[in-house]
Amino acid sequence: MINYISGLVFVLLLIAGALVLIPVGMETPAIAAALAGGWLISDILVASAIHVAAQWEKGVVFRLGRFSSVKGPGLFFIIPLIDQVKLVDTRIRAMDIPAQQVITRDNVPVKINGVIFFRVEQVQDAIIKIQDYRYAISQYAQTSLRDVVGQMSLDQLLGEREEISKAIETAVERDTSGWGLEVTGIRIQDIEMPEDLKKMMSRQASAEREKRATITKAEGDREAATNLAHAAKTMRESPGAMQLRTLQTLDGLGPTASNTVVFAIPMNLIEAIDSVKHALEARSS
Repeated sequence: MINYISGLVFVLLLIAGALVLIPVGMETPAIAAALAGGWLISDILVASAIHVAAQWEKGVVFRLGRFSSVKGPGLFFIIPLIDQVKLVDTRIRAMDIPAQQVITRDNVPVKINGVIFFRVEQVQDAIIKIQDYRYAISQYAQTSLRDVVGQMSLDQLLGEREEISKAIETAVERDTSGWGLEVTGIRIQDIEMPEDLKKMMSRQASAEREKRATITKAEGDREAATNLAHAAKTMRESPGAMQLRTLQTLDGLGPTASNTVVFAIPMNLIEAIDSVKHALEARSS
């Protein structure tokens, strides 16, 4: 955030000094020049003592090289030439994890990348304990990603992304716990595999789908055969059921004249033959 308050105070003091010293300069130019120099230095010191931190910023104040306090957000003052201020952004940041070449537990080479979300929680620790916390947490995220993925098989890598992200997040938080940083999340973005492996997995998936389709069709045929057997048994035990089924089939052929159905054997003759057959079976028993 631009420190416009400091610039405004500098301009106002400069104008005020000019208004005061112009009449003096008309009478005694030498004294006015000396006063102007002192006024300018004082103006610079006063303006440099004023600092403004945005709502998402905090200022770490160092007094003669030693940590003094944390200021902000808002307007705050320091001692010129003695205090130094380092502003730190405390918002959540998203940082890419570059693509890493990793060998899985089952010896499959993959290339994987992700993104890490973190924020500065303790600004004094982030500035004092680590030289560049952005670079350091990026390196830790890369090494943790390689370590976690290297302990998993390819099937786990493809099916357990959420668990992998949690494991990497836990490892990074453990290693950076004293840096004043809070890791809010890590997400896996893309997993690249060799082309021949992709083709093999595609053929495997196609074979699995064909297998399920064959099993489903076989189960359907079995259920249909079972239902037909039950229907045949019911029709055998019900007198006239076959004749009703035949008439229903004829009705379903449609009323058009082009449909001609010829019965070579009358239905009554078939029923008579069945009756004789049942009588002979009853006599033989």
